Amino acid sequence: MDHSTHERLRQDELIEDVLVGATIYGPEDETIGTVSHMHGSSVAIDVGGFLGIGSKRIAVPVSELDFMREENGNVHAVTSWTKEQLEQLPEHFD
Repeated sequence: MDHSTHERLRQDELIEDVLVGATIYGPEDETIGTVSHMHGSSVAIDVGGFLGIGSKRIAVPVSELDFMREENGNVHAVTSWTKEQLEQLPEHFD
């Protein structure tokens, strides 16, 4: 996917209503997780697993992800972290 053509979200759009459900893509453009919810200035991301089973929830600062909107309106983010690196972070508990 060519992310360079996608519109970056403005700071005022980085809210739970917009970000929940956003797919997170890694450095090789692979799907590495999905935003579950926001926790302050961080987003909780479900990493790994299949259809939500066996995934690990971690939290990262919103500022560490590049959120954008596709032409069809879907929101997603890209990161330089790999799925393996995110899985090494401490688990986030609500």
